[in-house]
Amino acid sequence: MSAIDIWVRDFHARAGQLPGAQLPWLAGLRQRAIERFADEGWPTRRRENWAHTSLAFMEGQTFDAPDTSADAASEVATEHPATTLARLRADNAEPGHWLVFVGGRHAPTLSAIGTLPAGATLSSLADALAQKADGTASAVEQAFGSSDDGDSPAALNAALAADGAYLRLARGVAVEEPIHLVFIADGTETTRHLRNLVIAEAGAQATLVEHYPDGGANTGENPGATLTTAVTRIEAGADARITHLKLQQEAEQAIHLATLDVRQGRGSVFASHSLSFGARLARNDIRTRFDGEGGEVLLNGLYHVDGRRHVDHHTLIDHATPRCSSREFYRGLIDGNARGVFAGRIVVAQDAQRSDAMQRCDNLLLSRQAEADARPELEIYADDVKCAHGATVGQIDDDSLFYLRSRGLDEVRARNLLTYAFAAEALARIELPALRRRARAALLARLPGADALSELLEEVL
Repeated sequence: MSAIDIWVRDFHARAGQLPGAQLPWLAGLRQRAIERFADEGWPTRRRENWAHTSLAFMEGQTFDAPDTSADAASEVATEHPATTLARLRADNAEPGHWLVFVGGRHAPTLSAIGTLPAGATLSSLADALAQKADGTASAVEQAFGSSDDGDSPAALNAALAADGAYLRLARGVAVEEPIHLVFIADGTETTRHLRNLVIAEAGAQATLVEHYPDGGANTGENPGATLTTAVTRIEAGADARITHLKLQQEAEQAIHLATLDVRQGRGSVFASHSLSFGARLARNDIRTRFDGEGGEVLLNGLYHVDGRRHVDHHTLIDHATPRCSSREFYRGLIDGNARGVFAGRIVVAQDAQRSDAMQRCDNLLLSRQAEADARPELEIYADDVKCAHGATVGQIDDDSLFYLRSRGLDEVRARNLLTYAFAAEALARIELPALRRRARAALLARLPGADALSELLEEVL
């Protein structure tokens, strides 16, 4: 029996226990999704979008299926995840609304949603699928997506997603404090499939933090690989303003396959900050489409990889309507034998006149064995546009290193400071100070000489 056959067998064994299994539209979608996954299999380098990141090795990986029963869901609030969450909240001292998941299932006892403004709904996806009143079921169906979305990992997610976050903001509703979506591994499961749905009606505003901390997943005597598939779908209505920060810090044997899919209405503003600091292999597919004029988007990313780790950001900005603006900046710190991949594509449709797009990727190699692949692309069919792109791959500048050493820093501290300075430009684009501090702390935790850097930053900031 092949690895794909095992996934199909497990799906049929668990399909009846998944949340929303009684909904005909969802049952049919899941069946079509698993059939598509079985047909396509794991992506290999033969596919253009996966030329630098093959998942062929997944054919040899085996994972235990998570327990999706109601009894398992009631027991997810274990001591270790609680400790992880307490440390996270204490370290960041951030206010906001906290929706916590452990082992891929909502943990009500750890969550602290607090008081939301009228017209704002925040719950687990499993709870939303069980709702029959107030139009929730219909909204979930429209926002869920289809079995044809994305590549085959997204199809696997559509088939097996058991929980995630559901956020709905009525017209003009603004949630002032950040909404924290925290996904903690419980130390026993090896797979989790998460789907987050965000519906922001016209004029709505919110900031979302999607966080995957290293909670000590699979910490037995023989820790092995874990798999997370995560799909976040955001519908931003006319003049809505949504900020999304993702912080991925999973354990060193984790495999993280994620999709962020955004639809932007007229005049909407969307900002994405993708920070990848963990996992053996992390793949982030980020796509946004302008469905109305005057929209704006910022895609900002920072990744740090070392050892033999691999991170891949694939982005697509679809300028389908006129007079929209996009800005895209990704920076990578690559050490050891690691590899960082960026492939960004901006498409300007024939009728999308007066489009304004800029795209840039910069990578800093911190060892001789480190490898970076940067492939920015512009695909332009309109003639009245302003578009540019660029990419750099290099090492620490000798002149800058000499300057710092001439000011009394030894070589190690000078290199550490220049490394941080390279990454700090990406952090500076995070407007909310509390989130910027969290991102900076996560980065410093990975860099050598973190204590000395922290002391210096406290003096400067």
